Amino acid sequence: MTARRWRLAHGRHLELGGKAVVVGILNVTPDSFSDGGLFDAPRTALAQARRMIGEGAAVVDVGGESTRPGAAAISASEEQARILPVIEALARAGDVLISVDTYRAETARLAVKAGAHIVNDVWGVQREPDIARVAAETGAGLIIMHTGRERQKLPDVISDQVVFLEKSLEIARRHGVADDQIVLDPGFGFAKETAEENLDLMARFRELSALGFPLMAGTSRKRFIGTVTGRDPADRGAGTAATSVILRLEGADLFRVHDVAINVDALAVADAMLARQTVGSER
Repeated sequence: MTARRWRLAHGRHLELGGKAVVVGILNVTPDSFSDGGLFDAPRTALAQARRMIGEGAAVVDVGGESTRPGAAAISASEEQARILPVIEALARAGDVLISVDTYRAETARLAVKAGAHIVNDVWGVQREPDIARVAAETGAGLIIMHTGRERQKLPDVISDQVVFLEKSLEIARRHGVADDQIVLDPGFGFAKETAEENLDLMARFRELSALGFPLMAGTSRKRFIGTVTGRDPADRGAGTAATSVILRLEGADLFRVHDVAINVDALAVADAMLARQTVGSER
């Protein structure tokens, strides 16, 4: 894996490449698809964040609006009321890196001011392009995710990724975001309509490295894992860990997951094997 330094807000950074980085999902929502309502109070949200950090999460990704298909939209003020107290408390409590899961520029600005280091945009800076300006002005890390929602996709899964993400990268650069702030996410489950489409994206994941940026995988508890395993969302931890290992071997750097411990262990084995392959190639 290529070693790279990901530049973040508040003078922080994260070394990528040498070891897989686990990002713990903290949905401060009543209606997320697999954990809605579990952590929508500040007390339970902070307890969950501490648990994930203890299990090995390097980043906690805080979201206040469900992105599942058919979820009810909420206002920016409601989103901010849900997440900002949690981000402020996490920033006070310790050294963990904090990501904010939002597509709204103003929410991102307030979240970074409250202590977030990373902005994670599921609309790839194309819904509110000013979110890229927030990242540029604050120095925040920027996760640009691919989505197929509300547009006509190309039939080839990788061609569609490239067309969408290159447009997102042009927006980000035009607003002043430096390349060393950017991570790309292919957006598993976001208008990838079938299990086969998601599996094809996994099988061809290495092709995305041609874009030249670190890659994050967000397969956690997604429907296609349920299709393959027959498991309900809360029981897809093992299936998720299997996808994490596969994608690590195919070049992913970060893994956004609900079930931290099982993914940390699975990825440790994958990293150990990759290290032995490196040793073998140097003999």
